[in-house]
Amino acid sequence: MFKALVVEKDEEGKTSASVQEIGEDRLPEGDVTVAVDYSTVNYKDGLCIGPGGGLVRNYPHVPGIDFAGTVEASEDSRYKPGDKVVLTGWRVGEVWWGGYAQKARVKADWLVPLPEGLDTRQAMAVGTAGLTAMLAVMALEDHGLTPGQEPVLVTGAAGGVGSVATAILAKLGYEVAAVTGRPEQADYLKGLGASEIVARDELTEVTRKPLEGERWSGCVDAVAGAMLGRVLKQMKYGSSVAAIGLAGGAAIEGALITPFILRGVNLLGIDSVMQPYDNRLRAWKRIASDLPMDKLEAMIQPATLAELPQLGKDILKGQVKGRVVVDVNA
Repeated sequence: MFKALVVEKDEEGKTSASVQEIGEDRLPEGDVTVAVDYSTVNYKDGLCIGPGGGLVRNYPHVPGIDFAGTVEASEDSRYKPGDKVVLTGWRVGEVWWGGYAQKARVKADWLVPLPEGLDTRQAMAVGTAGLTAMLAVMALEDHGLTPGQEPVLVTGAAGGVGSVATAILAKLGYEVAAVTGRPEQADYLKGLGASEIVARDELTEVTRKPLEGERWSGCVDAVAGAMLGRVLKQMKYGSSVAAIGLAGGAAIEGALITPFILRGVNLLGIDSVMQPYDNRLRAWKRIASDLPMDKLEAMIQPATLAELPQLGKDILKGQVKGRVVVDVNA
């Protein structure tokens, strides 16, 4: 028997989440069984735990879109008992039982060996959000971003993705401008390495100008919506925006000719869910080498399985700062 946060739906369609003791016979089919150490709390987890559970296909369900732990049993030659592994993506925690349990069973192709230099707690302090941040930084660099130019803008900087992106970029020698709507977060962001704090209102104010001054050499955008429309007008010629979230809405305002044609700006979509194995492994190795671990510790908020129902509500309200690391054995 092991503990898990189980979300159930009653006959009236109402959902509820509770910590339960369940048996391994209830785990889904898969090649590898993992003794989970840690998971995290992401926006999608909040949606899965909350009323309606819009992302969940079948009940009962165990949320948790990522986890890190130790292989307990394996039918795949790539993994043996005792190996440390990490999993992000592949809709685990949405359509497949996820990390909010002391055991998980998944397909071997979804796993990545934990790279040297990271333990399971650190891996989940990074988690899906941190992997997405690194994929965004890698995409910007693959499209020509180098240190020593205008600042790199990070929107939604105090959130999970934004926090890790800020720390990685600063460690790599970039000047980072961090966007936040809460002035009290300035010290936190500067502690991660941000050299400039930009008020959210500054980038959501409506303007009819088709283009503005070239302010940013690159951007990791976790917000989209009206802010992305404004940011695109301020990008340096030939620069790129790595777009990773839709918290501000899916629609952006702007004309095709500006800035995409007149300034040659690239809009790069970053999806961490279905990343090829080689790219995931490359990103995790870059995280192990390029993410400052002292900054990582500053982002961590510890949590237990019992605290997850409330944390699921808090993250949907934008009340979670940094990275919530869930110790499933606490």
